[in-house]
Amino acid sequence: MRIGELARRSGVSERSLRYYETQGLLRAERTPGGQRRYGAWAVDRVVRIQALYAAGLNSRRIATLLPCLRDADGGPSEIATGRLVTELTAERARIDRMITDLLRTRDVLDEVIEDASAPPPRSPLRPPG
Repeated sequence: MRIGELARRSGVSERSLRYYETQGLLRAERTPGGQRRYGAWAVDRVVRIQALYAAGLNSRRIATLLPCLRDADGGPSEIATGRLVTELTAERARIDRMITDLLRTRDVLDEVIEDASAPPPRSPLRPPG
């Protein structure tokens, strides 16, 4: 598929796809005219790249990680070393800390919303009406 089709199917801009290619995250075949061509596999790859960026990983870490996720047969990659597993475990712990912090922030916001939504207390010095 051409770059426009990949952008449409993955929900990612053509500019991002070109960036992924320069970072070694995505590979395209070239036509004799120089146009990029991607296989159907590229949609899943782009979705996976987006998920890793959303988790806070940078392009260098993603480039290291992508070949290790799964081999073509779906089994664990032989490239996935113990060192990489240790690094990824640390990344996961970082994400867990971020989730905890976000949940705490949401709880504070819930309290502020609840307090701001409550009717103001009536003053005992003023008669109603």
